[in-house]
Amino acid sequence: MAPLAGIADTSYRIIAKQFGAALVYTEMISAEGVLRGNIGTLRLFNFKLEERPIGVQIFGSDPERMASACQLINKLKPDLIDLNFGCPVKKVVTKNGGAALLKDLKLAEKIILTVTKASGVPVTVKIRSGWDQNNLVAVKVAKIAEDCGASAITVHPRTQEDGFSNKADWNIIAGVKKEVNIPVIGSGDVFSPQDAENMLDRTGCDAVMIGRGSLGNPWIFSRTNHFLKYGELLPEPSLEEKIKTCLEHTELSVKEKGEYASIRSMRKHMVWYTKGISHSKELRGKLFVLETLNEAKETLHRYLLQLKKKYQTL
Repeated sequence: MAPLAGIADTSYRIIAKQFGAALVYTEMISAEGVLRGNIGTLRLFNFKLEERPIGVQIFGSDPERMASACQLINKLKPDLIDLNFGCPVKKVVTKNGGAALLKDLKLAEKIILTVTKASGVPVTVKIRSGWDQNNLVAVKVAKIAEDCGASAITVHPRTQEDGFSNKADWNIIAGVKKEVNIPVIGSGDVFSPQDAENMLDRTGCDAVMIGRGSLGNPWIFSRTNHFLKYGELLPEPSLEEKIKTCLEHTELSVKEKGEYASIRSMRKHMVWYTKGISHSKELRGKLFVLETLNEAKETLHRYLLQLKKKYQTL
């Protein structure tokens, strides 16, 4: 499961694990926020036993500061530390973090080397293919990461300039896999079990990371695992299962963050869980104004009941 900023909190990770995600990550965490003791930042890397194995992903641009942040995070004993060299967001790259490091490979090298020496757990690196199409550096960065002691590398084959537009170029993942001996994790445009199989076959990568394909769709992990093992495509979840899981996710979130904050952050998840089902546009309008857990339960159960009645009369 990808380290989705603003999405991959504890409740999201627990649901992903329940449905078969082999490894989950925290949201992207600022090394500076960790060192300054920012309350919001510190909450981001708290995790529960049932989330293991889990990676804590950090970003920053100062090697020593990032190493110090890792040492603090290591007190919680995560299973690995992941360095973000791929975030394309302006507020990150303008501070020379995320994908901006793909323009300064010497600094990227120093960060990886310093953090791997300071960390008590394996260090991995997540990259994009480059800053733009004229500067595709994925293979170079992967080799640097391997030489500096990184345990694995995740490749999202879009540039910073691409953002999430254009098609992910899986050939870049294949190119990296041919050049390094550490495990390569492929990322980008995996929205189905068949996509995961295609990525593995076409790139030779060692594992597949799923991000946007898991939004409102944690079944993608269990369905993909089953498909890869048995070659059989399990059916899509029923509407009842979608709503049941959506409410379970919401209840986990409320326990973790309290009702006020959770219901507001869960509105988008509820929309994702119900995307594409009958009359979902009408339902979305109701979901976006929910205030309480009881309102969420009543709205979703009422919607399910109405659909059942409708199809019984057809």
